[in-house]
Amino acid sequence: MHTTLHLLAEAPPPQMLPARSLMAFTLASHIILVPLGVALPLITLIMHGYGLRRGDATALLLARRWSAVMAVQFAIGVVTGTVLSFEFGLLWPGMMGRWGDVFGIGFGVEAWAFFLEAVLIAIYLYGWRRLPARTHFLLGLPLPVTALLGAFGILAANSWMNTPQGFSLDSAGNPVDVDVWKAIFTPMFGPQYWHFVVAMLLTAGYVVAGVYAVGWLRGRRDRYHRLGFTVPFTVAAVFTPVQFVLGDAIARAVFRKQPVKFAATEIVWKTDTHVPEYLFGRLHPDGTISGGIKIPQLDSILAGFSPETEVRGLSSVAADDRPNATQATIAHWAFDIMVGIGSVLALLAVWYAFVWLRRRRLPASPWFYRSAACAGVASVIAVECGWITTEVGRQPWIVYGNMRVAEAVTAARSTSLWTMFALVVVVYVFIFGSFLAVLLKMRTRWRLDDERSAAAGAMETPETDTPYGPRAAVPAVDAPAAGPGDGPAPTEDGRP
Repeated sequence: MHTTLHLLAEAPPPQMLPARSLMAFTLASHIILVPLGVALPLITLIMHGYGLRRGDATALLLARRWSAVMAVQFAIGVVTGTVLSFEFGLLWPGMMGRWGDVFGIGFGVEAWAFFLEAVLIAIYLYGWRRLPARTHFLLGLPLPVTALLGAFGILAANSWMNTPQGFSLDSAGNPVDVDVWKAIFTPMFGPQYWHFVVAMLLTAGYVVAGVYAVGWLRGRRDRYHRLGFTVPFTVAAVFTPVQFVLGDAIARAVFRKQPVKFAATEIVWKTDTHVPEYLFGRLHPDGTISGGIKIPQLDSILAGFSPETEVRGLSSVAADDRPNATQATIAHWAFDIMVGIGSVLALLAVWYAFVWLRRRRLPASPWFYRSAACAGVASVIAVECGWITTEVGRQPWIVYGNMRVAEAVTAARSTSLWTMFALVVVVYVFIFGSFLAVLLKMRTRWRLDDERSAAAGAMETPETDTPYGPRAAVPAVDAPAAGPGDGPAPTEDGRP
């Protein structure tokens, strides 16, 4: 058995590269949408609640428009998420066939969460201008819960792959006596779940705020853009220091529960104390490290609060039981980029908090808004790097310590997989191109609506049209003809 596994590690099947490439591409594409899917419902409801509490028409208009973006994003996310679900079975039948009964409950939870979220989003969208304000808001409150439930399902599955438990093995090596609760709540589940959720909240906050930061830089200084920036950026700024604490917690959990992955992430070759920390750098197959910035003893201090802390090295296990030098370097760079971006975002949050607490206003420097406009893209890159660290650092295991990637991969011909990869790339380019086109079309339509309303003199500023109550009057010459799907005008209490 050991000889067979050793040969698999030395000569991976030819279909493993295209299978890995296809999975990596679809996962990296899908995760771009995940922050908005998980966190935008909460940010939208915060804005909605603020608008109702203050009687603020601008806040209500922003919430209504964000809810439309949320619905479009959800539709695209369902498509890309469904593709990933199929790929688990098509590309990794060895894992799903043997272990599906143990960790498949996570995918079941995620499927139910998607279903509930779809229903709730439909109700929430329908409620604008049709339901009483308080009723509409209350019906939207379960939305963030269902979004977190979906994250719960997928993180339960992934954390199990990192620290599998909740089963026994029979004589043939198949899992028996499955304990579902232990399979869900693995040692890595808590650290992974909360680190992921907070990452989604701050990423979505920076992405949404970045849109309005660009508007500020282009001279749009009205209340619509100020409020559209302030609420999501405040959410992100509040959660950024929280993420530092959670990031430290998950790093220590990896140090305790997956020491070989920790060694790969920190490119530690020999088990030792007083281990230095390398910022970037490259690990070579002989254990030497070139490049990067070496900080003496820091890795031991970060791992156990003392330079005497022993850090297990990659060489403590057999070569076919650990990431190779290239994989370790990739995981290390991804981790350092993630931490580096997080540090810069923390400085941006401190800048924002300092100005707000000292002067009770937003920062005025254009450099702050340039940084805020870049923060959304940077935080998405950090999320991508987090998943790279998690997945590459676990190699060569698909189920840590129990099944290797080479054992789980499909037996399909590599040429077929490369063809599938090319088709998926084409389809995803079309999907994301359509997503971007729809968002740009919505933005253009909203801007024209605001300009038309402002030109008509119906409002002091174009953003004060409220989703509850009659729309602002617009001259008939500019108003579009009513379509067959248009309902009756709402009354002042928001009902049709």
